[in-house]
Amino acid sequence: MIGRLTGLLAEKNPPQIVLDVNGVGYELDVPMSTFYNLPGSGEKVTLLTHFAVRDDGHYLYGFLSEAERFAFRQLLKVSGIGARTALSVLSGLSVNDLAAAVAQQELGRLIKVPGIGKKTAERLLLELKGKLADATGISLNVAVDDARADISNALLALGYNEKEAAAAMKQLPADVGTSDGIRQALKLLSRA
Repeated sequence: MIGRLTGLLAEKNPPQIVLDVNGVGYELDVPMSTFYNLPGSGEKVTLLTHFAVRDDGHYLYGFLSEAERFAFRQLLKVSGIGARTALSVLSGLSVNDLAAAVAQQELGRLIKVPGIGKKTAERLLLELKGKLADATGISLNVAVDDARADISNALLALGYNEKEAAAAMKQLPADVGTSDGIRQALKLLSRA
């Protein structure tokens, strides 16, 4: 119903803002990723919105990017995830980080978000699989390449030389996630 608002930023009280559009003040809840990138009070801003009508009221949610709004809407489709939890996820992880965590099936990254327990994280990984890649441009291959680079960098940072790191990397499964890959690589290197 309301897809976008342009106006002056009247108030900033995290996670809520008030946007003055021609004399009408719209209250919007925004993820912290949007909040941190807002201009100062009194400055002009355009926000993409998601309008929700529930039994207890009408709610507006604002986002600076289409990717954030798309991710928010995908999160709302997950059973047991409401608007507050979806905002919390987008406040704790960037859209690219969320997409990478889903592509790599990394439970640990989601559990670090306040309000997300193990069961909710597992449900998110299951129900979002393949749904965020289009909006973010992150494919499973890119996420796997990033994971392999992260694993290699972690091994080098831990004091292993490039030859040792490369040897361990060759023995890892192709689609391994970052945290599992580091753990498996360390086991392999400890045996050598």
